[in-house]
Amino acid sequence: MSNWWDRNVVPRLIGCACTQPAVMHDRAKVVPFASGDVLELGCGAPNLDYYNRNNVRSLSGIDPSAELLARAKLALESKGMTANFIPGIAEALPFANNSFDCVVTTFTLCSVQDSHAALSEAKRVLKPGGRLLFVEHGRAPDTDAAAWQRRLEPVWKRIAGGCHLTRPVTQAISDAGFVCNAPQGHYMKRTPKWLGWVEWGEARLAD
Repeated sequence: MSNWWDRNVVPRLIGCACTQPAVMHDRAKVVPFASGDVLELGCGAPNLDYYNRNNVRSLSGIDPSAELLARAKLALESKGMTANFIPGIAEALPFANNSFDCVVTTFTLCSVQDSHAALSEAKRVLKPGGRLLFVEHGRAPDTDAAAWQRRLEPVWKRIAGGCHLTRPVTQAISDAGFVCNAPQGHYMKRTPKWLGWVEWGEARLAD
């Protein structure tokens, strides 16, 4: 994050938006199913309560924001958890091939610069048979909502840390070489349609 707004305001906006009840409800649909050696893209405090500690052998995470990393580490300490949370970007993961059983991405792919590169990196670090667990907001299926997303995205990206409104979710994951297992989607309650379309599910590497 390079400017004053991104350093000082965006982390607070993200912290507020990503802990709203509707968002937390959607996180709970995927994070508890993580197991083994787990990598979280865009790591932060909101997911920590949802990991099943009996099933997670190790937890690692990357985030480009020093501010959000600091918050995540404080949350780890307060919960008595240990994790390897380090600075980095999803498009260039600082981990060896075949390192993780599970990659978790929650409301993160909207903000990376190159979502295809990020998903390709997730594939690289997953062990054979590994899983990608995702819950992400993105391009709405309704024509009117999608039109508003296109209109608002240029401004939204500037104030929301590069967050995209029009990126496909499940389609992008499939295009990156994953097979999605019964993905689901809905509009979050009490959220404008142009912001509230969310898709979630589990994906595995294509044969």
